[in-house]
Amino acid sequence: MNNLMNKLYWKIAALFIGMLILLGVIFIYMNTYYAEQYFQETNQRLNAELAQFTVDHVTTFTPEGEVDTTAIQTVMESMMVINPSVEVYLLSPEGEIITYVAPYKKVKLEQVNLAPVKDFIADKGENYVLGDDPRNPGGCKVFSAAPIMEEEQLKGYYYIILASEKQGSVASTLLGSYILRLGSFWFFLTLFGALALALFLIWYLTRNLQQIIEAVRRFKEGDYQARVANAEENDLPLLATTFNSMADQIVANIDELKSVEKLRRELIANVSHDLRTPLAIMRGYVETLQMKEETISSEDRQKYLSIILDSNDKLNKLVGQLFELSKLEANQVKAQKEPFFIHELAQDVFHKYQILADKKGIKIELNMDDKLPLVFADIALVERVMQNLMDNALKFTPKDGAVKIGLHALDKSVEIKVSDTGPGIPENEQSFIFERYNKNQAVEGNKLGTGLGLAIVKKILDIHNSTIEVISQPNKGATFFFQLPVYTNGVAV
Repeated sequence: MNNLMNKLYWKIAALFIGMLILLGVIFIYMNTYYAEQYFQETNQRLNAELAQFTVDHVTTFTPEGEVDTTAIQTVMESMMVINPSVEVYLLSPEGEIITYVAPYKKVKLEQVNLAPVKDFIADKGENYVLGDDPRNPGGCKVFSAAPIMEEEQLKGYYYIILASEKQGSVASTLLGSYILRLGSFWFFLTLFGALALALFLIWYLTRNLQQIIEAVRRFKEGDYQARVANAEENDLPLLATTFNSMADQIVANIDELKSVEKLRRELIANVSHDLRTPLAIMRGYVETLQMKEETISSEDRQKYLSIILDSNDKLNKLVGQLFELSKLEANQVKAQKEPFFIHELAQDVFHKYQILADKKGIKIELNMDDKLPLVFADIALVERVMQNLMDNALKFTPKDGAVKIGLHALDKSVEIKVSDTGPGIPENEQSFIFERYNKNQAVEGNKLGTGLGLAIVKKILDIHNSTIEVISQPNKGATFFFQLPVYTNGVAV
């Protein structure tokens, strides 16, 4: 965890410093660019009238209208002696270069674009304008320009470059040195300043992250009580509260898994016992039939076979219930809900159990309200619930006892009750009877009980978003009841 935190710390620091260095480089570039532009614009404005001064003090044309080349060259050379940074050009009205004075006589253009010249003249040099550089095709320079007028006719232009090639070379060298000095200064200043600031800010911002990482480390090492203290006040509240919620959920899942594992062991033990009992009975009577094959009477043979068949039925029923409960717990059973009349289903169940109740000497009753509404549920699963409740009631109701089925309409549902007059269920055990293999201790010795019937009932009603409840007292019987929603106007209420 610490190595991970250190890597994150230094990665953020490096990114932060890199970002500041990049911003520093951009700043130096922009500062240099605008400083150069400022210098050139200042130079142009200070020398904006240089071309007009030349027009006023130089006799450009002879009385015959010819260019006085000698006089122009003399004046131009004098200007360059005084100010070697300028280059002087005499242009025709069309922009062609008639004559010039420039270092080394190195001029590559024969004509200058007059658009910037005319803009300069129109604005009287008030605005920053760049013109063609005759010595560097494609290049631009600051300049001064003025028209040459005689008898109100345009004879040409004086076009004076204010920053000669030599000056540009010197300025470029000095600018490079300036950028180097400025860049070095700001680079190291930014680097050390950013490093100090980044380390402090990252430490400050990640100190709460370190607390979360420490809580995660402790939880990973088995301290399941580890939590981020004051999660809501943390600088990373969402992360802190999410971890705390996750840790609570994991602990709850671990407790649930422990409970399930305990239940699994109990299930295996109880299933083994319940499977072993009918198997042992069948094996014992089969062995008896084999040993007494020649001496056993026909009446005893039928008796033994009847016991074997009964044990086989119990075994089949137990296995069937185990498969049914497993499917319910694995969510492999889906409720196919539909509207139906619950009183018709109750009457069918009543008639099916009437014969069995008579054989046991138990009275069975059906009590229900008149005109019960439709309910919305899976009719097959609801029938299974009622059968399991009836099986449970008949198992534990003694001879001459009574079992009652009750149907009563409520505001938005129908309540179904199954009551018996059996031994009842102690209050401290009522919350456990719907867990598989948690048999009622008062009747645990009853060979008919498997402990799965009520667990199946609960799972089926869970699918229907309903609950099974019980009211019971020892030696006063038990009443199980649940509710199903009413179906009205095509909608389950």
